[in-house]
Amino acid sequence: MRAIDHHPVRLRRSVLSVPADNQRALAKACELAADAVIFDLEDSVSPDRKAAARDALVRHLAGNRPQGETVIRVNAAGSGFGEADLAAALAARPDAILLPKVESPADIQGALDWLSERDAPDELRLWAMIETPRGVVNGPAIAETGRTSGGRLDCFVVGLNDLRKETGVPALSGRTYLVPWLMQILLAARGSGLDAIDAVFNDFRDPEGFEAECRQGRDMGFDGKMLIHPAQIDAANRHFAADEAAVEEARAIIEAFALPDNSGKGVINLHGRMVERLHLEQAMKIAAKADIIEKRKAKS
Repeated sequence: MRAIDHHPVRLRRSVLSVPADNQRALAKACELAADAVIFDLEDSVSPDRKAAARDALVRHLAGNRPQGETVIRVNAAGSGFGEADLAAALAARPDAILLPKVESPADIQGALDWLSERDAPDELRLWAMIETPRGVVNGPAIAETGRTSGGRLDCFVVGLNDLRKETGVPALSGRTYLVPWLMQILLAARGSGLDAIDAVFNDFRDPEGFEAECRQGRDMGFDGKMLIHPAQIDAANRHFAADEAAVEEARAIIEAFALPDNSGKGVINLHGRMVERLHLEQAMKIAAKADIIEKRKAKS
Protein backbone atom coordinates (compact mmCIF):
# COMPACT_ATOMS: atom_id res chain seq x y z
CA MET A 1 0.00 0.00 0.00
CA ARG A 2 1.34 3.45 -0.90
CA ALA A 3 0.86 6.96 0.38
CA ILE A 4 0.02 9.77 -2.02
CA ASP A 5 2.43 10.09 -4.92
CA HIS A 6 5.33 7.63 -4.65
CA HIS A 7 6.06 7.79 -0.93
CA PRO A 8 6.03 4.44 0.84
CA VAL A 9 3.89 4.02 3.93
CA ARG A 10 6.20 3.53 6.90
CA LEU A 11 5.77 3.24 10.63
CA ARG A 12 7.79 6.09 12.14
CA ARG A 13 6.42 6.56 15.65
CA SER A 14 9.80 6.22 17.37
CA VAL A 15 12.97 7.38 15.63
CA LEU A 16 15.99 6.73 17.87
CA SER A 17 19.28 8.54 17.26
CA VAL A 18 22.46 6.54 18.01
CA PRO A 19 26.06 7.86 17.80
CA ALA A 20 27.86 5.93 15.07
CA ASP A 21 31.06 5.74 17.11
CA ASN A 22 29.43 4.16 20.18
CA GLN A 23 29.90 0.40 19.81
CA ARG A 24 27.66 -0.46 22.74
CA ALA A 25 24.83 1.69 21.38
CA LEU A 26 25.26 0.20 17.90
CA ALA A 27 24.93 -3.33 19.26
CA LYS A 28 21.92 -2.51 21.41
CA ALA A 29 20.06 -0.75 18.59
CA CYS A 30 19.30 -4.06 16.88
CA GLU A 31 17.42 -5.31 19.96
CA LEU A 32 15.13 -2.31 20.38
CA ALA A 33 11.52 -1.79 19.28
CA ALA A 34 12.16 1.57 17.62
CA ASP A 35 10.44 2.02 14.27
CA ALA A 36 13.59 3.61 12.88
CA VAL A 37 17.17 4.06 14.05
CA ILE A 38 19.26 7.04 12.95
CA PHE A 39 22.95 6.14 13.03
CA ASP A 40 24.46 9.56 13.50
CA LEU A 41 27.72 10.67 11.89
CA GLU A 42 27.03 14.36 12.48
CA ASP A 43 26.50 16.19 15.79
CA SER A 44 27.16 13.28 18.16
CA VAL A 45 30.55 12.41 16.60
CA SER A 46 33.56 14.71 17.16
CA PRO A 47 35.57 15.78 14.09
CA ASP A 48 38.57 13.66 15.04
CA ARG A 49 36.38 10.53 15.18
CA LYS A 50 34.43 10.97 11.93
CA ALA A 51 36.54 8.55 9.88
CA ALA A 52 36.59 5.89 12.60
CA ALA A 53 32.82 6.24 13.05
CA ARG A 54 32.20 5.75 9.32
CA ASP A 55 34.34 2.60 9.24
CA ALA A 56 32.72 1.19 12.39
CA LEU A 57 29.23 1.85 11.07
CA VAL A 58 29.82 0.19 7.71
CA ARG A 59 31.27 -2.88 9.43
CA HIS A 60 28.41 -3.03 11.92
CA LEU A 61 25.60 -2.71 9.36
CA ALA A 62 27.19 -5.38 7.17
CA GLY A 63 25.93 -8.00 9.62
CA ASN A 64 23.44 -6.22 11.89
CA ARG A 65 20.19 -4.41 11.21
CA PRO A 66 17.60 -2.84 13.51
CA GLN A 67 14.03 -4.13 13.44
CA GLY A 68 12.75 -0.97 11.74
CA GLU A 69 14.18 1.41 9.18
CA THR A 70 17.92 2.00 9.03
CA VAL A 71 18.78 5.68 8.58
CA ILE A 72 22.22 7.30 8.46
CA ARG A 73 22.62 10.98 9.28
CA VAL A 74 25.54 12.43 7.32
CA ASN A 75 27.38 15.72 7.72
CA ALA A 76 26.46 18.69 5.56
CA ALA A 77 27.94 19.02 2.09
CA GLY A 78 30.09 22.01 3.03
CA SER A 79 31.45 20.51 6.25
CA GLY A 80 34.38 18.69 4.70
CA PHE A 81 32.92 15.35 5.80
CA GLY A 82 29.76 15.15 3.68
CA GLU A 83 31.00 13.30 0.62
CA ALA A 84 32.90 10.68 2.63
CA ASP A 85 29.78 10.19 4.75
CA LEU A 86 27.62 9.72 1.67
CA ALA A 87 30.07 7.16 0.28
CA ALA A 88 30.01 5.25 3.58
CA ALA A 89 26.23 5.41 3.68
CA LEU A 90 25.99 4.05 0.15
CA ALA A 91 28.28 1.17 1.14
CA ALA A 92 26.20 0.47 4.27
CA ARG A 93 22.95 0.26 2.27
CA PRO A 94 20.53 2.00 4.67
CA ASP A 95 16.85 2.56 3.97
CA ALA A 96 17.40 6.32 4.07
CA ILE A 97 20.03 9.04 4.39
CA LEU A 98 19.22 11.97 6.69
CA LEU A 99 20.59 15.30 5.48
CA PRO A 100 21.27 17.89 8.22
CA LYS A 101 20.48 21.59 8.21
CA VAL A 102 18.60 21.54 4.92
CA GLU A 103 17.85 25.12 3.91
CA SER A 104 16.88 25.03 0.24
CA PRO A 105 15.87 22.65 -2.57
CA ALA A 106 19.49 22.83 -3.76
CA ASP A 107 20.58 20.89 -0.67
CA ILE A 108 18.29 18.03 -1.67
CA GLN A 109 19.17 18.25 -5.35
CA GLY A 110 22.88 18.07 -4.59
CA ALA A 111 22.41 14.79 -2.76
CA LEU A 112 20.12 13.49 -5.50
CA ASP A 113 22.71 14.25 -8.17
CA TRP A 114 25.48 12.60 -6.14
CA LEU A 115 23.42 9.44 -5.63
CA SER A 116 22.31 9.35 -9.26
CA GLU A 117 25.88 9.59 -10.52
CA ARG A 118 26.74 6.51 -8.44
CA ASP A 119 23.68 4.48 -9.49
CA ALA A 120 22.24 4.35 -5.99
CA PRO A 121 19.28 1.96 -5.72
CA ASP A 122 15.87 3.54 -6.33
CA GLU A 123 14.57 2.42 -2.95
CA LEU A 124 17.16 4.51 -1.07
CA ARG A 125 15.26 7.45 0.39
CA LEU A 126 16.25 10.88 1.72
CA TRP A 127 15.15 12.54 4.95
CA ALA A 128 15.72 16.23 5.70
CA MET A 129 16.49 17.92 9.02
CA ILE A 130 14.66 21.25 9.22
CA GLU A 131 16.55 23.09 11.95
CA THR A 132 17.37 26.61 10.81
CA PRO A 133 15.26 29.72 10.13
CA ARG A 134 15.95 29.42 6.38
CA GLY A 135 14.93 25.79 6.46
CA VAL A 136 11.60 26.66 8.06
CA VAL A 137 10.91 29.52 5.66
CA ASN A 138 11.82 27.41 2.62
CA GLY A 139 10.03 24.31 3.89
CA PRO A 140 7.38 24.13 1.13
CA ALA A 141 9.97 24.43 -1.67
CA ILE A 142 12.20 21.82 -0.01
CA ALA A 143 9.28 19.42 0.41
CA GLU A 144 8.28 19.88 -3.21
CA THR A 145 11.50 18.14 -4.31
CA GLY A 146 9.89 14.94 -3.07
CA ARG A 147 7.30 15.22 -5.85
CA THR A 148 9.74 15.53 -8.73
CA SER A 149 10.68 12.66 -11.02
CA GLY A 150 13.35 10.65 -9.26
CA GLY A 151 12.70 12.48 -6.00
CA ARG A 152 13.74 10.41 -2.99
CA LEU A 153 12.63 12.80 -0.23
CA ASP A 154 10.20 11.10 2.15
CA CYS A 155 10.42 12.76 5.51
CA PHE A 156 11.09 15.95 7.46
CA VAL A 157 12.71 15.77 10.91
CA VAL A 158 12.46 18.83 13.13
CA GLY A 159 15.66 19.99 14.85
CA LEU A 160 14.57 22.37 17.59
CA ASN A 161 17.87 22.55 19.46
CA ASP A 162 19.58 24.27 16.53
CA LEU A 163 16.49 26.35 15.77
CA ARG A 164 16.38 27.59 19.36
CA LYS A 165 20.08 28.44 19.21
CA GLU A 166 19.75 30.44 15.99
CA THR A 167 16.61 32.32 17.04
CA GLY A 168 17.22 32.81 20.75
CA VAL A 169 13.85 31.28 21.68
CA PRO A 170 14.20 29.64 25.13
CA ALA A 171 13.34 26.01 25.89
CA LEU A 172 10.09 26.74 27.70
CA SER A 173 7.69 24.05 28.84
CA GLY A 174 5.02 23.48 26.21
CA ARG A 175 7.22 24.97 23.45
CA THR A 176 4.93 28.02 23.47
CA TYR A 177 6.78 30.22 21.00
CA LEU A 178 7.93 27.32 18.82
CA VAL A 179 4.50 25.91 18.04
CA PRO A 180 3.91 28.16 14.98
CA TRP A 181 7.19 26.96 13.41
CA LEU A 182 6.41 23.32 14.22
CA MET A 183 3.06 23.64 12.48
CA GLN A 184 4.69 25.45 9.55
CA ILE A 185 7.11 22.55 9.08
CA LEU A 186 4.30 20.02 9.37
CA LEU A 187 2.16 21.88 6.83
CA ALA A 188 5.05 22.01 4.33
CA ALA A 189 5.61 18.28 4.70
CA ARG A 190 1.97 17.37 4.32
CA GLY A 191 1.61 19.63 1.28
CA SER A 192 3.95 17.29 -0.61
CA GLY A 193 2.88 14.02 0.99
CA LEU A 194 5.88 13.70 3.31
CA ASP A 195 6.04 12.29 6.81
CA ALA A 196 7.07 14.65 9.62
CA ILE A 197 8.96 13.68 12.78
CA ASP A 198 8.80 15.86 15.89
CA ALA A 199 11.99 17.05 17.61
CA VAL A 200 13.84 15.38 20.47
CA PHE A 201 12.93 15.89 24.12
CA ASN A 202 16.27 16.52 25.78
CA ASP A 203 15.70 15.27 29.35
CA PHE A 204 15.25 11.49 29.19
CA ARG A 205 15.02 11.48 33.01
CA ASP A 206 11.69 13.36 32.81
CA PRO A 207 9.18 10.76 31.53
CA GLU A 208 6.16 12.91 32.38
CA GLY A 209 7.49 15.83 30.37
CA PHE A 210 8.32 13.51 27.49
CA GLU A 211 4.83 12.00 27.44
CA ALA A 212 3.27 15.46 27.48
CA GLU A 213 5.38 16.47 24.48
CA CYS A 214 4.45 13.24 22.68
CA ARG A 215 0.77 14.05 23.17
CA GLN A 216 1.36 17.56 21.88
CA GLY A 217 3.23 16.31 18.82
CA ARG A 218 0.58 13.71 18.07
CA ASP A 219 -2.21 16.30 18.35
CA MET A 220 -0.28 18.58 15.99
CA GLY A 221 -0.28 15.77 13.43
CA PHE A 222 3.31 14.53 13.54
CA ASP A 223 3.96 10.90 12.59
CA GLY A 224 6.43 10.26 15.39
CA LYS A 225 9.23 11.65 17.49
CA MET A 226 13.00 11.68 17.28
CA LEU A 227 14.45 10.11 20.45
CA ILE A 228 17.75 10.33 22.30
CA HIS A 229 17.35 7.36 24.66
CA PRO A 230 15.88 3.83 24.42
CA ALA A 231 13.74 4.54 27.52
CA GLN A 232 11.63 6.85 25.34
CA ILE A 233 10.68 4.23 22.74
CA ASP A 234 7.64 2.64 24.39
CA ALA A 235 5.92 5.94 25.13
CA ALA A 236 6.49 7.24 21.59
CA ASN A 237 5.15 4.01 20.08
CA ARG A 238 2.06 4.25 22.26
CA HIS A 239 1.27 7.91 21.70
CA PHE A 240 1.85 8.02 17.94
CA ALA A 241 -0.13 4.88 17.13
CA ALA A 242 -3.72 5.28 15.96
CA ASP A 243 -6.18 4.11 18.60
CA GLU A 244 -8.48 1.14 18.03
CA ALA A 245 -11.48 3.30 17.18
CA ALA A 246 -9.54 5.22 14.50
CA VAL A 247 -8.30 1.97 12.93
CA GLU A 248 -11.82 0.51 12.86
CA GLU A 249 -13.17 3.68 11.26
CA ALA A 250 -10.38 3.66 8.65
CA ARG A 251 -11.13 0.07 7.67
CA ALA A 252 -14.85 0.85 7.47
CA ILE A 253 -14.13 3.75 5.08
CA ILE A 254 -11.94 1.51 2.89
CA GLU A 255 -14.60 -1.22 2.77
CA ALA A 256 -17.35 1.29 1.96
CA PHE A 257 -15.49 2.84 -0.98
CA ALA A 258 -14.72 -0.67 -2.28
CA LEU A 259 -18.41 -1.49 -2.68
CA PRO A 260 -19.56 -1.64 -6.33
CA ASP A 261 -22.30 0.92 -5.66
CA ASN A 262 -19.70 3.44 -4.54
CA SER A 263 -17.31 2.96 -7.43
CA GLY A 264 -16.15 6.33 -8.74
CA LYS A 265 -18.04 8.34 -6.13
CA GLY A 266 -16.33 11.32 -4.57
CA VAL A 267 -18.59 11.35 -1.52
CA ILE A 268 -20.44 8.50 0.19
CA ASN A 269 -22.82 8.07 3.13
CA LEU A 270 -21.24 5.98 5.89
CA HIS A 271 -23.59 5.29 8.81
CA GLY A 272 -25.30 8.63 8.36
CA ARG A 273 -22.08 10.60 7.92
CA MET A 274 -20.79 12.07 4.67
CA VAL A 275 -17.28 10.83 3.86
CA GLU A 276 -15.22 12.24 0.99
CA ARG A 277 -12.74 10.30 -1.13
CA LEU A 278 -9.91 12.39 0.28
CA HIS A 279 -10.62 10.65 3.61
CA LEU A 280 -9.95 7.34 1.86
CA GLU A 281 -6.27 8.22 1.36
CA GLN A 282 -5.84 8.94 5.07
CA ALA A 283 -7.80 5.81 5.99
CA MET A 284 -5.54 3.66 3.80
CA LYS A 285 -2.47 5.09 5.53
CA ILE A 286 -3.88 4.45 9.01
CA ALA A 287 -4.87 0.91 8.10
CA ALA A 288 -1.47 0.19 6.53
CA LYS A 289 0.33 1.31 9.68
CA ALA A 290 -2.01 -0.77 11.85
CA ASP A 291 -1.25 -3.80 9.67
CA ILE A 292 2.49 -3.29 10.17
CA ILE A 293 2.01 -3.14 13.95
CA GLU A 294 -0.08 -6.31 13.93
CA LYS A 295 2.51 -8.18 11.87
CA ARG A 296 5.26 -7.15 14.26
CA LYS A 297 3.22 -8.34 17.24
CA ALA A 298 2.61 -11.67 15.54
CA LYS A 299 6.36 -12.15 15.03
CA SER A 300 7.28 -11.31 18.63
